[in-house]
Amino acid sequence: MPIEFTHVPGKTHPADPTVPFFYDFAETATKLSLIEDIGFQKIVVDDPAGLLTNMDIAARALDRTCSLEAVLTHWAGVIEPTVAARQLAALDAKSGGRLSLRILSEPLNDDDAEARPVGHTIVWQRIDEYLVLLKRLWSNDRPFDHEGAFYSVRGGYVPRKGPQGAGMTIRMGGQSGTALRVAGRHADVFELAPGSRGEIRRLMERVRSAAAEHGRAGKLRFALPVRIRSEDNASCQKALEIAGPPAQIALSLLAYAALGIQEFMIVGIDRPREIAMAGREVIALLRNSLTRREADVPQPRAFASRAIPRAS
Repeated sequence: MPIEFTHVPGKTHPADPTVPFFYDFAETATKLSLIEDIGFQKIVVDDPAGLLTNMDIAARALDRTCSLEAVLTHWAGVIEPTVAARQLAALDAKSGGRLSLRILSEPLNDDDAEARPVGHTIVWQRIDEYLVLLKRLWSNDRPFDHEGAFYSVRGGYVPRKGPQGAGMTIRMGGQSGTALRVAGRHADVFELAPGSRGEIRRLMERVRSAAAEHGRAGKLRFALPVRIRSEDNASCQKALEIAGPPAQIALSLLAYAALGIQEFMIVGIDRPREIAMAGREVIALLRNSLTRREADVPQPRAFASRAIPRAS
């Protein structure tokens, strides 16, 4: 089972720990090359400045890498779906299909609150309609009209679609029944919440059940956020923080991979030395362990066919 690794940037400026990872892009470009070369497949773009800044950062990150996928954090309703569909398709095309969309829930703004009560269910209903529109705009071959609970579209059409079209990877999360129903319909990657192996297993079962209602149970991949702490801070560990030497960290991750998790979202390694350690030691050790484990699984025994003599 192939395991992918995603880098989740933190805040690393030596003079100001609140400064985000992408603050100095000249420095960031060097880190991006290291992240790509060391064994990560993806990087999360989630700047506190919001969606438009995320799009700009993702474009610059994709320009400076060859294979790294940008996981763009996005909130439904920040911009109209027709505008978002065009901008995302253009970014996808420019990167050669190395873009995925990470949809987070976000409360409705004040203007919307005056028109209807704000609630958890409404937020997810809007996300559902938003994703339906994005996928339709990325796949339709002629303009269409749409009148829904949250969006009104007239002549919706994106002439220059990205190479992935409506197949762009959608990433979602959540734990409520409402969130899981929407994720079951749309998500290609489900980002799990940190927890014990039992808690994670139960959440995975709930997500698969929600996806099965749309015939998508087998199409989901699961990603687990994991914070790696330096060995000297091992005594300060919190839920699903892993500390210790690389071999111990790899062994801990191996137990979660056995649940069916296919991607680890690594948090807490932002300095070049930490990134290099994670790649050369933790990632390499985990992949080697998985390769050995798969090689040890007994394979079906092959029998040579024998000719059956004809009856005389």
